Amino acid sequence: MNKKLILIPLFLSSFLFADSKEESTSHLNTIVLGSGCFWGAEKGYESIEGVVDAVSGYADGFGVKPNYRAITKLSNKFNKDNFAEVVKVTFNSNAITLEAILKHFYESHDPTQLNRQGNDIGTQYRSIILYKDSSQKNITEKISNEYGVLLKEAGYGSIKTLIKPLVEFFDAETYHQDYIAKNPNGYCPDHSTGVVFNKVDIIDIDNTTLLSGKHILIIDSESYCPYCEKFEKDVTSSYKGTIPLTHRTAKQLKGLKIKSPTWATPTIIFLEDGEEVFGKLGYMEPELFYKALGKFKLGNSEAYNVAFNEGTDSRYCKEYEIFKNTPDGVFIDKLSGAPLFDTSDRFVSKSGWLSFTSPIEGSVYALADNRYGMKRVEIRSASSNIHLGHVFDDGPNGMPRYCINATVLEFIPRS
Repeated sequence: MNKKLILIPLFLSSFLFADSKEESTSHLNTIVLGSGCFWGAEKGYESIEGVVDAVSGYADGFGVKPNYRAITKLSNKFNKDNFAEVVKVTFNSNAITLEAILKHFYESHDPTQLNRQGNDIGTQYRSIILYKDSSQKNITEKISNEYGVLLKEAGYGSIKTLIKPLVEFFDAETYHQDYIAKNPNGYCPDHSTGVVFNKVDIIDIDNTTLLSGKHILIIDSESYCPYCEKFEKDVTSSYKGTIPLTHRTAKQLKGLKIKSPTWATPTIIFLEDGEEVFGKLGYMEPELFYKALGKFKLGNSEAYNVAFNEGTDSRYCKEYEIFKNTPDGVFIDKLSGAPLFDTSDRFVSKSGWLSFTSPIEGSVYALADNRYGMKRVEIRSASSNIHLGHVFDDGPNGMPRYCINATVLEFIPRS
């Protein structure tokens, strides 16, 4: 009796689990797509809701070894039988359609280019769709024809994308998988045409405000770019400086004199009166960004020397005289705009430098400074890493004295 009670549930459990497994996998589908370098493409597909996995690899080759070393040989650069860099996209067809995947494919590169994407030239970079059955072929041809019409209306040439049956897919080397995640300080190549399936009213961007004075311009991708996302998280989301910061795509730069290539995202541009004076392709660490911004904003001034060469203001300098008797307010980092010190913590030390009993919480950090035969504690800005001054233990009523250089600060009155 007891054995029967045990056996029946086990039988039912096995039956139910088999059904559950079949149901969970029956909606998974794959398509193999090539649109130039597979690094950025792989990450782009992984960002789409409904995509389960994206794997970089090689396909559609013959007589060449399917590995990175072989396909990048100069002798194979224009070999029509060379393998293409592709991505095998696995998706849940209950969550996203093949049509949506293909639309992303076309919108994220330039399919009118033959055997190249931007500066990446060679047959390995060809635009290609490798289908696995007649249903995928029909959908692919339908979407391709639709996009071809849109490209023609926008003034582009014909689509060069190859549409072929998949013979075999070879996984790329381990170091190519999730390459962007493993190499966080690069850039995303953005070769998209800007032609999209779902047309929206395109608003002409007015760049008039960028033609006067100094500006920071960030060139973003028209599609998903993890390096742009990282730069936003690490730098621009917290930037509050007095030099305005603006985001544009490569197609929104009308009227600006840009010297740097605009296909890499992010690209950081410093403008003065609408003309580029500094450009950097790809992600910048916050410390490097602020050092470049320091040179752009401060030039070869005393403030730059203090901020980046650990210099010291002259006693009773003009900035000290301006800041020593301000109304209530906050002193901010001259580059990042982050609040550093409050007038409620300011006191007159008669030292000739601004003095505070404490910084705003979390705004600065300390480190040992044993230069010039002295043992001191240096204070730096947590946001921009610039040198601010030192802290001593001789403040009022046993409190610390933060001795701060006025030239690296700006002041905002309390409203």
